[in-house]
Amino acid sequence: MQPQAFIFDLDGVITDTAEFHYLAWKQIGEELGIPVDRELNEQLKGVSRLESLERILSASPRPLSLSDAEKEQLATRKNNHYRELIEAIRPSDILPGITELIEAIQASKLRIALGSASKNATFVLDKLGLTEAFEYIVDPGRIAFGKPHPETFLNAADVLGVPYAACIGVEDSEAGIEAINQAGMFSVGVGAPAFLHEANYLVPDTSRLKLDEILKAYLNIT
Repeated sequence: MQPQAFIFDLDGVITDTAEFHYLAWKQIGEELGIPVDRELNEQLKGVSRLESLERILSASPRPLSLSDAEKEQLATRKNNHYRELIEAIRPSDILPGITELIEAIQASKLRIALGSASKNATFVLDKLGLTEAFEYIVDPGRIAFGKPHPETFLNAADVLGVPYAACIGVEDSEAGIEAINQAGMFSVGVGAPAFLHEANYLVPDTSRLKLDEILKAYLNIT
C-alpha cells in the first residue's frame, strides 16, 4: 500500500515546548510537595493533562486525597502557567528539518494532520505560522482515550478518510509510538532508542527526518 497521510505529534516533533510543560508541572509539584524531576517528566510526555497529573500524584512521598474538582483546578493552573511560557514562541522555534519535511510532504500530495494531546495545539501552530499546513487538527477534548490508546491517530485517519495502514505517525514519546502501532500505522520515532525502540523507523532528532528515507522504510515494511 502506498502511504497517503502523515499524522504528527506537536511537542518535541514540530516544536520543543516539552521544556515549558516540564517547568509548569514542576511548579505544580512544588505546590504539592512532590518533586517533579526529568525522569518523572519522561512519563508525562504524550499523555493528557489529567493523566499527567495522576502520574505526578502517584509519585507523592505521602498519600494525597484530591477531589476531581481540585484536580481540574490544578490542571488548569498548570495550563495557565504553560500558556504564559509559550507566549514567546515564534516561527524560528520550529524544530530543525520540520519545515522542509512538511514542504516535501505537501509537494508529494500527501495529507497532513496533527494528533496531539495538547489542548493548546492550535494556539501553538498559530504562533509558529503552521496552521494552514495541517488539513486536520485532532481536538483532544473530543477524544475519550488519550495516548497510548490509538484513538487520537484513528480519529485523524477517519476524518481524512485514509486507511490506517496508509498513515505514517511521527512521535517523540513512548506512549505516542505505542498509540501509532496499536492503530496499525507506520510509526516514526524521534529520540532515544531506550524509549522508542518499538518505532518502525527511528531518528535521533528532527533534522534527520527526510521524506524519501521515511517512505523507503515504510515501503520496506509494508
